Amino acid sequence: MKVTVSRKAHFNAAHKLFRSDWSDEKNKKVFGKCANENYHGHNYELIVSLTGEINKETGYVYDLGKLKNIIKDEVEEYLDHKNLNLDIEDFKTINPSAENIAILIYNKLIPHFDENYELKITLYETPRNFVEYSG
Repeated sequence: MKVTVSRKAHFNAAHKLFRSDWSDEKNKKVFGKCANENYHGHNYELIVSLTGEINKETGYVYDLGKLKNIIKDEVEEYLDHKNLNLDIEDFKTINPSAENIAILIYNKLIPHFDENYELKITLYETPRNFVEYSG
């Protein structure tokens, strides 16, 4: 029987969405306020979910204390209070959209879990706008 466990976390970061090969006018038309020349910030809410079998000895799918530490080390320390465009190498060549941030988080976390787990990332950019990614 498979069960899903989840851990919530958060981080704050600034970014702007733009393409350097587009004019300022086109960037503003496509990305609106998100193309603000001086960046803008979000209070991101993150839910990391693992689906797997319950361990008969512990009763856990996964130790949530351990998951908390992995998220802290791999995501919060890496992204919190950063300018994603300027400080994060991964976003030097791709837009730090919520979709791309969720994929980055997934790729940073997935090596920590064996193939018996299914990982899903849910990232809220605002209370009403969120993305989900599961590989």
